[in-house]
Amino acid sequence: MNRRDAHPPPRPWHLAGHMVSRTFALLPLAIGTLALGMAIYHWVEGLGWPDAFLNAAMLLGGMGPVNPLHTTAGKWLAGFYALFAGVVFLILAGVMLAPVMHHVLQRFHLEREQKRTE
Repeated sequence: MNRRDAHPPPRPWHLAGHMVSRTFALLPLAIGTLALGMAIYHWVEGLGWPDAFLNAAMLLGGMGPVNPLHTTAGKWLAGFYALFAGVVFLILAGVMLAPVMHHVLQRFHLEREQKRTE
């Protein structure tokens, strides 16, 4: 039996389902990281909750802060939060895109295996 017959390629909706399930699994990490950043901006820098949300979300999304920082403690904490948010962003993107990369690598492997058997 050919390996391709044993494991048919997944449908696009199946792949999207894997991505969504992984997103829901890591949603607490994303929400917790956003809440930590909001707390830092609100209590250390004295920003209102909407501005704290904006700054934390922009850092978590990889864009950068919007409002200037005024306190030394706020600059240190925002710097550490930016490093942490960058790592979380990479983790979220990697875990969400893992099913797609697995599918692409599997497709290359199957094509290579087919050429050997021909």
